Amino acid sequence: MLRELNISERSFPLVAPFRIARGVKYAADVVTVELHQAGRTGRGESVPYARYGESMASVLDEIESLRAELAAGMGRDELQLRLPPGAARNALDAAMWDLDSQLSSVPVWVQLGRPPRATLRSAITLSIDTPARMGEAAARIADAGLIKIKVDADDPAARIEAVRQAAPRAHLIVDPNESWTIEILRDLQPLLERAGVELLEQPLPADADEALLGFHSRIPICADEACHVTADLPRLRGRYQAVNIKLDKTGGLTEAWRLLRAARADGFKIMVGCMVCSSLGITPALEIAREAEFIDLDGPLWLQHDYADGVSLHDGFLLPPAPAFWGG
Repeated sequence: MLRELNISERSFPLVAPFRIARGVKYAADVVTVELHQAGRTGRGESVPYARYGESMASVLDEIESLRAELAAGMGRDELQLRLPPGAARNALDAAMWDLDSQLSSVPVWVQLGRPPRATLRSAITLSIDTPARMGEAAARIADAGLIKIKVDADDPAARIEAVRQAAPRAHLIVDPNESWTIEILRDLQPLLERAGVELLEQPLPADADEALLGFHSRIPICADEACHVTADLPRLRGRYQAVNIKLDKTGGLTEAWRLLRAARADGFKIMVGCMVCSSLGITPALEIAREAEFIDLDGPLWLQHDYADGVSLHDGFLLPPAPAFWGG
């Protein structure tokens, strides 16, 4: 046996409920993978997501199904063929990148031909609440620089206006999480423009976004649920102006890197996002975040207790962990 595989579940309680259009979370439930080889350990983390038909059990089963091949030394290229995009592949892909960086003494950023991980300005997310409470929350982070506003179809204008009034200088992203109709989107165009919103993330359901064809939005529209992998890009043209790359959707850094380059070549703006997760789930995404116009990697900031040596936030900037944490 070349390698040993360990799989575990972990739940990180949140500092406050995280409400979006499709529900509320009280904890970040993650799958952690460890690959042990030659005295080294590569780690990866992923978040099973019900929106994409995943559960903790299904992701654990997917990973377990490859135990023999992983023990024999399966590589990242074969992994792309054996598992579909999603949380299971993401956790394994991250662990492979981490392990390879240790065995070769070549950091991931060097393998990708990019500069070292750097301090980045990340969006700070406001989950759905009453307009007054969202305004109060925005006032507390008014100096963050970039604020992401979660909304649904219930009076989004009042929530957006409350945040804008409380944080007049912040850059804004609005994320309805598929909860709007084309009529709501059309009616809110003047408000979005007046509030200075810079990006609108997945306003319509991904399976009903044909309504965006021929619609000329005053605000760039970003595909999130509608964009998982590189093969999705052709159908996004004419509907979206940006794509949100999340490693739990692409199935890991390997495909995320391909999607980044292809989307950039197609003229899309790039957003790099995350699920609510720990620093172990965030750090691989930092390898592509430096290429993005919009960064939304505040997932660990929602946890009561993250890894002590993970990412940290200072003056609105996300500081990466030390190289030894993940990827060299």
